[in-house]
Amino acid sequence: MLFAIEDKLISTEIFSKKFVCDLNACKGACCVEGDQGAPLKDTEVEFLTQNLELIKPFMRQVGIDAVEKNGVSYIDSENMPVTTLVNGAECAFVFFDQGVAKCSIEQAYREGVIAENKPLSCHLYPIRVKKFGEYQALNFEEWKICEPACACGDKLDLPVYRFLKEPLVRAYGESFFHELTLVDKEFQNR
Repeated sequence: MLFAIEDKLISTEIFSKKFVCDLNACKGACCVEGDQGAPLKDTEVEFLTQNLELIKPFMRQVGIDAVEKNGVSYIDSENMPVTTLVNGAECAFVFFDQGVAKCSIEQAYREGVIAENKPLSCHLYPIRVKKFGEYQALNFEEWKICEPACACGDKLDLPVYRFLKEPLVRAYGESFFHELTLVDKEFQNR
């Protein structure tokens, strides 16, 4: 089932599924597994290109080498920009902290070095946004590596959209998030 808010079609799974990242369990696997880089907006490609020198101190040398050779992004099979990968595997912007994959873009943002956080597609994960004509569809993406996050979410009884409040507000604003809470109440009363 879908709910519509403005030009967004929202899957009920973002209300019914529970989710809280558990980095101790998954070790940031979403940044190192998969078959392509993280989806980027054109403005994010431009931002990463312009701020690369500020992000580099947080990156691993292998990631720096990859973006210097190939740029910060490439065009995927759907003709969309995605982050450059290292040897066809992990994101070039990954660094490891005690065995946990973390984002050098986010780290640079948290330390006040750059003005924007990691790409919105990463920040919104496990919500994936797809364009359908004039609409955007917000869906929950289920991935085996996130089973610990779903278990943690179940234990804490935290729906996906509540866990992702910060990136949802970043993407669509406070009023959109407020509308989500109203839809959730309606959804729970069915």
